[in-house]
Amino acid sequence: MDTKHLTTLEFPKVLARLATYASFSAGEKLARTLLPETDLREMRWRLRTTSEARALLEASPETTLGGARDVRPQVEAAQRGATLPPPELLDVRDTLVAARNLHRTLTRLESQFPRLAQLAGQIQSCPGVITEINRCLDDGGPSGWGGNVRDNASPELARIRRETRIAYDRIQDKLQRIIGSARNAPFLQEQIITQREGRYVIPLKSDFKGRIKGVVHDLSASGATTFIEPLSVVELNNTWRELQLAEQQEVDRILAQLSDLVAEHATEIERTVESLAELDLVFAKAKYADAINGAAPELVSNRQADRPTIRLISARHPLLDPREAVPIDVALEDDTRVLVITGPNTGGKTVSLKTVGLLTLMAQAGLHLPVEPGSALSPFEAVYADIGDEQSIEQSLSTFSSHLTNIVSFLDRADSRSLVLLDELGAGTDPAEGAALAYALLEHFRLNGTTTFVATHYPELKSYAQLTPGVRNASVEFDSETLRPTYKLTIGLPGRSNAFAIARRLGLPDEIVEEARQRISPDDIRTEDMLTDIHRLRIQEAQARDKAHATRAEAESLARDLRERLSAIEQERQDILEQAREEAAQELETVRAEVRSLRLRLQAAAAPLESVAEVEEAAKALETQLAEPEELELFPAPDLNLRSIRPGDSVWVRPLNTQGRVIEVDGEEAELQVGPARTRLSLKALELLATPVSEPEEPAIRVSAATSPGVRLDLRGCTVEEALQRLDRHLDAAMRSGLPWVRIIHGKGTGALRQAVRGFLSDHPLIGSYEAGGDKEGGEGVTVVKLVQG
Repeated sequence: MDTKHLTTLEFPKVLARLATYASFSAGEKLARTLLPETDLREMRWRLRTTSEARALLEASPETTLGGARDVRPQVEAAQRGATLPPPELLDVRDTLVAARNLHRTLTRLESQFPRLAQLAGQIQSCPGVITEINRCLDDGGPSGWGGNVRDNASPELARIRRETRIAYDRIQDKLQRIIGSARNAPFLQEQIITQREGRYVIPLKSDFKGRIKGVVHDLSASGATTFIEPLSVVELNNTWRELQLAEQQEVDRILAQLSDLVAEHATEIERTVESLAELDLVFAKAKYADAINGAAPELVSNRQADRPTIRLISARHPLLDPREAVPIDVALEDDTRVLVITGPNTGGKTVSLKTVGLLTLMAQAGLHLPVEPGSALSPFEAVYADIGDEQSIEQSLSTFSSHLTNIVSFLDRADSRSLVLLDELGAGTDPAEGAALAYALLEHFRLNGTTTFVATHYPELKSYAQLTPGVRNASVEFDSETLRPTYKLTIGLPGRSNAFAIARRLGLPDEIVEEARQRISPDDIRTEDMLTDIHRLRIQEAQARDKAHATRAEAESLARDLRERLSAIEQERQDILEQAREEAAQELETVRAEVRSLRLRLQAAAAPLESVAEVEEAAKALETQLAEPEELELFPAPDLNLRSIRPGDSVWVRPLNTQGRVIEVDGEEAELQVGPARTRLSLKALELLATPVSEPEEPAIRVSAATSPGVRLDLRGCTVEEALQRLDRHLDAAMRSGLPWVRIIHGKGTGALRQAVRGFLSDHPLIGSYEAGGDKEGGEGVTVVKLVQG
């Protein structure tokens, strides 16, 4: 790919935005230097890796490269014999720790994310380096060369620092006795101990300089204070200073030893940083795809009949504000090689060209596109663009000459594996000659089999597109009422001439407009009238289609609201029954207490117990009835299955409370695509929706069909051991059935069961996060658990 044409299509600007989603400098550099791929196998691998990263980040948003740094310069310095300071050694450790954590995560999820696991498989975390740096350095401590070196980094350092503290204490004790002496008080400027030139001194009034014998180290600015080191602490200061120098030498030795260890593992560390950078780039692609609401296009080989595929549905230019960008549909038929786009100025012709070219480059770089699912592209070995004002004053070239020079530079290189985008072909010269030259160039590209998009104002090219096999017209629309372009691209129709309509809207007298109209040939007038009628019919068709979509969407919304209301009613019914059971259990316990009290009183009175036995029998009968819970019959869902469910249908998946797409029907079961996952469920658990769900580019996750244990688990009344066993089984079943969360009811009570449950959850491998229930969910008596997805 020629970087000049990549720049013309603003591909570097897309990479600059992609780089903002990288976590560290190495990944950012890879993002800024990313180039489109031309091999179809590699393109598919890149796109599927991006899809896996999106699925992973959606299921586990906490997955990051936190702490990673590009430590390759430090590693190279260590290889040259340099001693790395503690902060740089800690950067090496943090990078290796981040790599180790990511490697563990992706290796564990290899079955769901095989491509990410393959990238992570190149990581070498160097546990020996991590262990040794952790042993010798800590994260805190005072700043400075050796401030982060631990005392126990070596026995010698521990001994030196121990003796240093002793020497320091001796100095402080001696100086405190001197300044605390009543005899010395009149001679001191202040009763403080300070430092000068790395030695501890006391401030003496200059008038009494000789009263305390010592070494003068400094004078105050006013000369009133003399800082002296008393002779009695000179030797102590000497010892303390010698120990400091010895400590520095030992710290230097330890840091040099750690630097040598880093140099020994230089190859592994550099390879790990490179792997982290590749993973960082993949995660940046996933985050950027979410930011532009992108989708993975289908990649189609163009080797069969040598016909490239371009099918972009609701495509948006990624650099435009999504609130302002007007989506366009671009779909070339199999026999179409040249598309001629006509229409008014500022109508969106240039943006349409750039959108097609830029999205092609993005797809070949492994980026998801701002398009709707169902879009498809074929790989091109080269993309050439002649767009914008190429006038060059320095080269004394006119706009026409500059454009033509650019086209000549790739004229012989453009073949059937190339995409050519031409804006205002032949402009800047005599219209007749420019149209003829544009015709000849397009015919050259058509005969070479080059896929070509051209924006032009020449009416002659409309006829050429209409009459030439493999060439089609397209137009950008213009609203004659508002005198504004709609920016919508219509393939199959040439652009209309809006001159007369615009003239009337701007107030030009009708007689002048009619006079001009009379000078147009009748054939041209009939053609324009026919185009106007076709455009009006297309608008009516689009309005009818939009109305049908709106009606269908409203029906689906009503169906969803009904399901939610029925679900809420059923939940309320269960809560009422649960409350009734609890109240009955309390009343039964009251009856039991009264029976026990009556038995004791009758026994004490030596009365017969027949009456007591009758009461007990009645209580037991009541307890037996209460112990048999009522079978809860769910409200039947509204029958939306107007016909049998077939592959390709969009359905509502009741157990998962979400929407899915039917891939295959096998007897009474169906295989479904639900988001990035696949599962098998009974047809009875599915409801037919009106509109289909678009098929994703490739499912990244499979989950096995399993009976749902329900999102509610009541542990009240269980011992801690029983509760934890039931909880573990329920979580395992919930994960296998694909439930996103579980509500655990343990009650408040003394808090022992709650603490045991939450302690169990904190280390459970299936748990993503958990929190106390809301005010309406039971508060601290309930724990809501979010399961790890994938």
